[in-house]
Amino acid sequence: MNVLAHALLAGNDTALRLGGAMGDFVHGTPDASLPRRVRDGIYLHRAIDTFTDSHPEVREARERMVAPFRRYAGILLDVWFDHLLARDFAAWSETPLQAFSTGLRAELHAADAILPDGLRRFLAYMDRHDLPAGYARIERVSGAFAGLSQRLSRANPVADGVPVLQAQAASLERTFAAFFPDLRAYAKEWIARHP
Repeated sequence: MNVLAHALLAGNDTALRLGGAMGDFVHGTPDASLPRRVRDGIYLHRAIDTFTDSHPEVREARERMVAPFRRYAGILLDVWFDHLLARDFAAWSETPLQAFSTGLRAELHAADAILPDGLRRFLAYMDRHDLPAGYARIERVSGAFAGLSQRLSRANPVADGVPVLQAQAASLERTFAAFFPDLRAYAKEWIARHP
């Protein structure tokens, strides 16, 4: 769950951030009863995911993953990129990481009435583990992978992802440094086209 990236890329729009957080929990057409800007945030989340998956740097990073981890590279890279973003958050935001993280959770709690059940459960997990700020710590990344591994429907190596990613740390940092500015520019353009 790369909730930190989605929240940051939504800019200063609370409704877009809320929709961005909902994006992994809403499938198909968003409920028409949701505020329009929240629905826009869900669509922004999907656009960010599509851009990320098609970016040449990210495609190359997925290809560098060894079997059996390559099959789960999207999940592993999403969380790892949130780790890199959290670790170096001051380079990407004027708001300190802890304040940003606490503020995001407060916004989600304030919107409880419209949160999907899955996001409510994830918000409780976020509260317990100080996410997304907690992603700055490698042990929280490891815990996230363990939880994701349990939720996947079949046996998988996701829980053992941290050593694989650490072995590629330098190349993944270069990937992130090359890719994230492009993603940020894309998100800003998307928002400008969807006022």
